[in-house]
Amino acid sequence: MIEDRIRRIYVPMTETGFYILFCLQKEMHGYHIGQKVKKMTQGEVSISPGTMYGTLSKMEKDGLIQFVKEEEKRKFYLITELGKEILALEIKRIERLYKNSREEKTNE
Repeated sequence: MIEDRIRRIYVPMTETGFYILFCLQKEMHGYHIGQKVKKMTQGEVSISPGTMYGTLSKMEKDGLIQFVKEEEKRKFYLITELGKEILALEIKRIERLYKNSREEKTNE
């Protein structure tokens, strides 16, 4: 069961937080996450280094991600089980929003 404090902090999630957590389903470092997000969003979302490393630090402290290794001064992270639960909640929330917006459009 997800701790209420963590749920309140992360759901709903910022777009930046969502993409960082989503990317960390595979082991990555901050710069790689930033590049992947730019590619996934066709450049519409760009995560500044300050936001990236602040978010990674907070997510690690809150137990959503874990430090895996360091190579050439780059820290690699991976999503934890708690992070997967939070990500799943957020994906369900986004899907519900999308579904409701589609249904409302067809009911007009």
